[in-house]
Amino acid sequence: MAGRKSELQYLEQLYRQSGNQILVLYGRKENQGREFVQEFCQGKKSFYYCAPEVSAKAQKTRMGREIAAYYQITLSEEDYDYYFKRIKSGDSSKLVLVIEEFQNILKRDVQFWESIVRLRDKKLYPGPVMIILCSTDIPWTEQELPKVLGTTGKKLSGILKVHDLQFVDAAQYFAGYTLRQNVEVYGILGGKPEYLAKWDVSRDVKYNVCTHILSQDGCFHDIAEKTIRSQLRELSVYHTILEAVASGKRKLNELYKETGFSRAKISVYLKNLMAFDVVEKVSSFETGGWENAQKGLYQIKDTYINFWFKFVYPHLSDLYRMEPEEFYGRYIGGELESYLTPYFVKVCMEYLRFLDGAHKLPLQIHKMGTWVGKRGNIDIIAQNSVRENLIGLCNWTEPEMTFEMCQQLFASMEQAKVTASFYYLFTAKSFDEKLVKMVSKDARIFLVDMNRVI
Repeated sequence: MAGRKSELQYLEQLYRQSGNQILVLYGRKENQGREFVQEFCQGKKSFYYCAPEVSAKAQKTRMGREIAAYYQITLSEEDYDYYFKRIKSGDSSKLVLVIEEFQNILKRDVQFWESIVRLRDKKLYPGPVMIILCSTDIPWTEQELPKVLGTTGKKLSGILKVHDLQFVDAAQYFAGYTLRQNVEVYGILGGKPEYLAKWDVSRDVKYNVCTHILSQDGCFHDIAEKTIRSQLRELSVYHTILEAVASGKRKLNELYKETGFSRAKISVYLKNLMAFDVVEKVSSFETGGWENAQKGLYQIKDTYINFWFKFVYPHLSDLYRMEPEEFYGRYIGGELESYLTPYFVKVCMEYLRFLDGAHKLPLQIHKMGTWVGKRGNIDIIAQNSVRENLIGLCNWTEPEMTFEMCQQLFASMEQAKVTASFYYLFTAKSFDEKLVKMVSKDARIFLVDMNRVI
């Protein structure tokens, strides 16, 4: 599977370890954890079970029926201990037991986990086994599972969250696209493999947006609202908050004024959205100018939901009245470039992490982030363990990066009360000749044309 090399390596390392392992693997359905695990199982002896939402008794009956059919055996008991005694690899190789949506069992039957632990401890199936417990219920896995497991959680060999793909991995889906086109797709769909696979790489961004998002029969047309509906209730409240955040109301007080909901209610609903990886709280990189930083900011973390609530949801009447091309021209085309700026910053950060991993930076990154000020921002601050800073400036929208942009950066640095040992200036277009001449004499400053490196 494109883009999952590091995750596959992690699973392979666990598999090659001696003894038995239990791994919890979870993430959004669109990130294709199921397909990822199935690829890992290729060439290995495995048993796979997908647990639907049924009663505890029906679940046992169902699993028993599937084990009996798969191994062509007769089972005389409905019991997880008994089931796990009957599964086998058929030889000395390690068996991989995959249980999809395992929360649907564990929520109703604690004995299931007790049996899993006994299986791991070689009290049931004698051969080596790797147990992979999968879930697409992120809030339950992160908040409730630790409570359910208690001290037995130490039996886990690992917990792996299947995140969105990074930009470089997502770009593998669009080999013929330019940097600009790849950033456009990344800023619209994000890094969810299920979405990326449906994009028509033979056509441009406008065509894909009009065909797949704005058309009523498009594959992404109502997926943002479906995603929210799949996990959350009281949609009128969530939609109202998301539309407000997407419009630029990013502070609690701004949301209170915009929506009319109480601050306490907004806080609860934001917390729920954050648990589902839809919204996140923005934290500025800590500097000496903390009093000049904006605090308590929220933003929509899910890229496609952000795009939908920014450009489409506020204009639903026109969406159903206009042709897709007309809607795109009126509401999206003119604003898309500025909207994509923070996604280009993310791409530049990812490139710095790549250079850091290859030991090609003048300092080793200990932490990295963005500083959001009351008067100006700093796109990237990367700091080493002794607090030396590398400052990044990113130009996505302007035809050229100029010295005047650098002066604005220096003003923001004064507000942030931060200094830099090195500067990385990133552009998606070109550099002003005056700037090129000036920085050629300064070894602290590096110019990066992202068109040439990605």
